[in-house]
Amino acid sequence: MSSMDYGGPERRRPGGHTDKTTVLLVDDHALFRVGVRNILEKEVGMEIVGEADDTRSAFDQAILLSPDIILMDLSLPPPGGIETTQRIKRELPSAGIIVLAVLEDEDALFDAIKAGAAAFILKDVSPDDLVAIIRRVASGEYLINDKVFAKPAVASRVLKEFRELAIYGQEAAPIFAPLSPREVEILDNIAQGMTNKQVAYALSISEQTVKNHMSSILRKLSVNDRTQAVVYAMRQGWIRMPED
Repeated sequence: MSSMDYGGPERRRPGGHTDKTTVLLVDDHALFRVGVRNILEKEVGMEIVGEADDTRSAFDQAILLSPDIILMDLSLPPPGGIETTQRIKRELPSAGIIVLAVLEDEDALFDAIKAGAAAFILKDVSPDDLVAIIRRVASGEYLINDKVFAKPAVASRVLKEFRELAIYGQEAAPIFAPLSPREVEILDNIAQGMTNKQVAYALSISEQTVKNHMSSILRKLSVNDRTQAVVYAMRQGWIRMPED
């Protein structure tokens, strides 16, 4: 097991470095890391703060360096990139983890969503696209959603997990950005024609809590009212159609 540290926290914290997007590269192929590093080092505002070539060093480097972005190889030796992503997100929820895969496998995509990855991309991505994706994830976007929208089977599995999490009250384990399981549950009830008061009664929470969640939902989906939010969520397959 090994890790390569390019200066540690001291290098990324001094004046003039605070506005940089810091990146940790995780891949067990040295040539791939060299190629990615050569691409990113040419970019203004990006800094490679470390590299890792196995799961343990990836976790250790992530905790030590607190990078903004982690490029995570899906096919790391066991326990693999998905489990490593999950471990890192538990300890470092602020990190934007971009999973890199050789093939776009639906099971891997679903597992990446559950693990908390912000993006799922193929290793044959162009340099320009890779840079653009890193910048978007660094700004807070969850590009993995786009993949899910394009795959109904995966979206269906995500929605099923959402509802199960909401039923069992496991709000602390959101699996899909941008909405939490509770927010999806609230939107699901509103889609059936419930008022805020009825939703509050059904879920045994206060009406103000429902309103707070709705404000969060509108902000996350960039829509202006609850009707737009419901339509958007139904189009994505997040919630069921209203029952007759």
